[in-house]
Amino acid sequence: MPHSHSAAVPADQSPRSAKVAVTIFPLLIIAGAVLALLAPGTFAPLGAGVTYALMVIMFGMGLTLTLPDFALVVKRPLPVVAGVIFQFAFMPLLALGIAWVLQLPPALAAGLILVGSVPGGTSSNVVTYLARGDVALSVTMTSISTLLSPLLTPLLTLWLAGQYLPVPAGDMAWSIVQIVLIPVVGGILLRLLLTRVVEAVQPALPWISVLGITYVVIAVVAGSHDVLASAGVLLLLGVVVHNLCGYGIGYAAAALTRAPVPTRRAISVEVGMQNSGLAAGLGGAHFSPEAALPGAIFSVWHNISGGLLASFWGARRPAKSSAAESRSRA
Repeated sequence: MPHSHSAAVPADQSPRSAKVAVTIFPLLIIAGAVLALLAPGTFAPLGAGVTYALMVIMFGMGLTLTLPDFALVVKRPLPVVAGVIFQFAFMPLLALGIAWVLQLPPALAAGLILVGSVPGGTSSNVVTYLARGDVALSVTMTSISTLLSPLLTPLLTLWLAGQYLPVPAGDMAWSIVQIVLIPVVGGILLRLLLTRVVEAVQPALPWISVLGITYVVIAVVAGSHDVLASAGVLLLLGVVVHNLCGYGIGYAAAALTRAPVPTRRAISVEVGMQNSGLAAGLGGAHFSPEAALPGAIFSVWHNISGGLLASFWGARRPAKSSAAESRSRA
């Protein structure tokens, strides 16, 4: 599932259609990346449209959200707050540590830190659904971290990536307001005003999202073809470790609070999956084409790992009481 993409799982979405999505999304993104590697000159000009593709993705996310998605913050604050804290505390510091250990070049280090500093990816909601996790909690955590990102993402990037490259934090904050906040709020408002129309197009939203993220991946990979050829293996290693540690720390932290299994799974997926399309867009806009690469590679990888994790957990039902509790919440 794409890291930036189809937010909430529609209530009527069958497990079969969701499984099709979780299989096809990564394949489309991988195909896009391969195309860009084979013909970088052809696709490099797409870089000019990355910001608009991200705005479409975030508008689609807004269309999937409803006001009750935010009510969970009041009803069950502990798991929501815990998930968001780990999202914005652990993932950026982990990215910094990995960049230091692997001695990544400055642009790639800044890009990886940016991946760690963005909000959770919306495809985490579909992965949580397939993994029999707490879907309502996943949607709420994605929504809250997304709304906090115009403030926290630039501050974290300035603090941690400033040693590698100059960070235009004010410009970055304004970019996130334009790319994330305005489209998401616009989508929420449109759904309130035209509920039936928006609900009629819900099934198409995940596909619009995945086409958007595929576009971002093609543009970034084509634009940074040379860097990818020289630092690809090291960067892939950093991205994989970052993602897998995110899943692990998310699950462990939730287990420490004695949360039920569906809650543990939701927090694990939410912390591990990042809005990497946004990271790629911000890296390209405010740093360099190379700084967009970690986000693009993360977009490809975490959709593969998320699909595998969903398949693994989906075959292992949580305890009955926990499953029933999760269903009633969702």
